Amino acid sequence: MNGRGESETPEDSVQEVRRARWTAAGTGALLALAGLAASALRAGGSAPTVVPAAYAFGALVCALASVLGSRGRTRRALWLLIIGAMVMALGDQFD
Repeated sequence: MNGRGESETPEDSVQEVRRARWTAAGTGALLALAGLAASALRAGGSAPTVVPAAYAFGALVCALASVLGSRGRTRRALWLLIIGAMVMALGDQFD
């Protein structure tokens, strides 16, 4: 028993795993695109060089998280998404 009051069927488990994989892959891809767009916008401006580099590196980490999430490594993908977003936030602090 898992405390929900009803037993979980194997189909429910498969659905949850599939949903977690799609969520990790989709979120990673979205954050990677946002990081690349921010990097391109900051590269053309008067920002220090570390700012677009931080956005680009954060986008790379999020893209890696997207690949890992699509392969079922959702826990590692979640941690990489957090790290990628933190790197992009650090780049924003330098701006």
